[in-house]
Order: sequence, then structure tokens, then C-alpha cells
Amino acid sequence: MAVPTITVIGNLGTDPELRKSANGNDWVRVFIIASSRQRNRQTNEWEDGDHMAIGGVAFGDLAQHISQSLAKGMRVIVQGRLREGRPNPNQPDARGAMELLIDDIGPALSNATAQVTRISAQGGFAGNRGGFAGNAGGNAGGYQGGTGYSGGAGYSGGASAPAAQGTDPWSTPASSNDGFASFGASSDFGGDSDEPEF
Repeated sequence: MAVPTITVIGNLGTDPELRKSANGNDWVRVFIIASSRQRNRQTNEWEDGDHMAIGGVAFGDLAQHISQSLAKGMRVIVQGRLREGRPNPNQPDARGAMELLIDDIGPALSNATAQVTRISAQGGFAGNRGGFAGNAGGNAGGYQGGTGYSGGAGYSGGASAPAAQGTDPWSTPASSNDGFASFGASSDFGGDSDEPEF
């Protein structure tokens, strides 16, 4: 069953603290406190409404970016997937509360400004966050046979496939050089040549 992506807007309840897993990977846990405010029509004052606190966890480059960019009290927009939180290792039978596996996070700009610094990824999209890692050369002008694709043979377990040479369908001219005038002609769709062109 696919878990839906949800978006939470709230304030960070703690400073993000970058940590290392047992195998040396970076990760960070954040706590987002979302609350609503509503105007009391009788007193014409704003009052606190419902509150929700949820923990979130991020890994890899995203964890590093969070720890370098965000701080306690900042209003953030977080997008991710809900999962059951990992239980305490000292209590293996205990079930964890729900937490957000963070896909993306950033400051809310409704009451703040931000200066964005683009980080060039080493291997294409998503760095080491588990997404498409591209080839080690990054974007070198088109598809170069990136990680995980081996010419239609399925997932190759992360080994880079060699770049296909001379198979670019856009580099060869079309059979007729009429442009769009011939689009939809009978030879294009297997129809009779006596049909009128629309």
C-alpha cells in the first residue's frame, strides 16, 4: 500500500541536531509544532486553536542542509510520508509514535525572507538521499547512462551502464523535410492516401 505524501506547516520545536548512524550516515530529527489561530468574534481577539506536534527524520545531504539552515522557532513547510516511528532499542516490544519521513523542508516565507544557496549535487538529482543519483559525472549534456539503468535490462544494483553512443533519435533528420505539413499524413498512421487532411 502506498503511503500518501503529507505537508505540515509549523514551527520547529527544537534545534535540528546532526547525528551519525552506526554505519556512518548522517541523519537529523526535528519536531514540528503546528497550531491554528482563530479570531474570537465576540472579543475580536486572536486565540490559540488546536495544536499538533509531530517528529520528523531526514537522512544524508538533506539532514546536513537542515542542520545548517534551520533553527528552533523557525516556521517551516515540511513534506514527507508518515511512518511508524522507530521504537527505543532498549524496549524492542514498544511501538513508536507516528513520525514524518521528510522528503523536503524549507522556511515558510509568509513572515520571513531567506537567502538560498544552491548546492551542486555530485551525482545528479537528490545526492545520496536515495533518489536518482545519475552518473558520477553529473549533468554532462543529456542522458549518459546513469546509475541504475542498464539499457532496459532492469535495475542493475547501482552500477553505471556505459553511455550509448550514436543512438540519439533526434540527431538524424526526418525522412521528409516538410516539417508539420506532412504530420498526420496517411503514411504516418497507416490510413488511405485519399483521406482529406484536417
